[in-house]
Amino acid sequence: MEPSALSAQLAAIVGAENVLTAASAMQAYVADWRGRYVGNALCVARPANTDETAAIVRLCAQQRTPIVPQGGNTSLCGASVPDQSGNAVLLSLTRMQRVRALDLANNTICVEAGCVLANLQQAADDADRLFPVSLAAQGSCTIGGNVATNAGGVQVLRYGNMREQVLGLEVVLPDGRVWDGLRALRKDNTGYDIKHAFIGSEGTLGVITAVTLKLYARPRHQATAWINVADPAAAVALLQALRQQVGERITAFELVSRYCVELVLKHIPGTRDPLPYRPGEPHDLQGAWYVLLELSDESAAASLSADLERALSDAFESKMIGDAAVAESSAQAQALWALRENISEAQRLEGLNIKHDISIPLSRMSAFVATGHQRIAHAFPGARMVVFGHVGDGNLHYNVSAPEGQDARAFLAQAPAVNLIVHDLVHENTGSISAEHGIGQLKRDALPRYKSAIELDLMRALKRAWDPDNIMNPGKIL
Repeated sequence: MEPSALSAQLAAIVGAENVLTAASAMQAYVADWRGRYVGNALCVARPANTDETAAIVRLCAQQRTPIVPQGGNTSLCGASVPDQSGNAVLLSLTRMQRVRALDLANNTICVEAGCVLANLQQAADDADRLFPVSLAAQGSCTIGGNVATNAGGVQVLRYGNMREQVLGLEVVLPDGRVWDGLRALRKDNTGYDIKHAFIGSEGTLGVITAVTLKLYARPRHQATAWINVADPAAAVALLQALRQQVGERITAFELVSRYCVELVLKHIPGTRDPLPYRPGEPHDLQGAWYVLLELSDESAAASLSADLERALSDAFESKMIGDAAVAESSAQAQALWALRENISEAQRLEGLNIKHDISIPLSRMSAFVATGHQRIAHAFPGARMVVFGHVGDGNLHYNVSAPEGQDARAFLAQAPAVNLIVHDLVHENTGSISAEHGIGQLKRDALPRYKSAIELDLMRALKRAWDPDNIMNPGKIL
């Protein structure tokens, strides 16, 4: 079918104003936010509901036209943009934003896939509940994309990643049928749990159109601190000590290197250093690492601040930590979080860099960082390490920037060699080359080196069975 004829049929489904064909109109959809991946598409189709989505998929299936599902287009691995062939329909779910159901007695909410994460969080807060997945991109990423990538974020330590939040899904299958799996059950042992195949599938098995999610009691008290530690080993030791003293009230435990802080202070207006770094001062623990700690409690009678200060005092006395800044107001807590949440944006402003989203057992994290720094420095003298992450669940963003003064794009050409060093070390330490960002285009070719042949055979068999014509987001993951 001619592209113009296909566009006309799509317009009959969603309205002409919701089928974009001009290059200028499609520009924001076919490029990722980092500017690394730029593709092309036959058109962008924007359905308003599940029926329209199913009609689009049926039409494309009949013509064997590839489909690239897209939410907020915040993918860091190129999963949400098409290739450069220009033969795919980009299916944007951003018009599908409704909250379909809110069941407070069951602590669940059902939302459409295009609902922005921040809007879901607000809907939960308005109902005196918490939806715990929290990401730096939460103002623009969508729930469908969060599910499709099995997003993590800063509160995985306490609540788990997106997979743990999903109770049910509605999915348009590659042939256009609609699977209604929007159950709100925490126990349902009736055979294969089909929803888990779609979580983390990055749009390669179907189009997620709605999700039923868990809600939680909203915290009544929070306590936040920015803590200086000597190295990642000290951070891991601190986490174990805090677990003994404050239990499961640890909501977030983020590790941040000093260089990350320097980038944020340089590029993000209004940020302030809570513990100014003064190299050379005679403080044993005035090192180059920090922990951003948050505790939360649902009890109205909680004494979090006192518990936090007691725990930090004990850690200081035992020389486990150096200095610490404890937030005394919500504004101060937000300022501390701004240092962590703006690292990715500060990196982008500094220039292109080679990103790694890896997970490592906590017991091996310190050795991984030390060995990784050593190997990168040997192979690429002067390379700047931008290391931060959700150390509580073993997830590090282990990023490498060009040496000072070197062209960032020229350094980016070294990505295959840098990736090999980092990913091989991850594999040596029984880790994963993708903790929360997914595979997309970025890591597709590396996957066979680190995933077993049996696992890949099972994944390919599932893909062939559910999407035999390979129209769903082709070229991603496999």
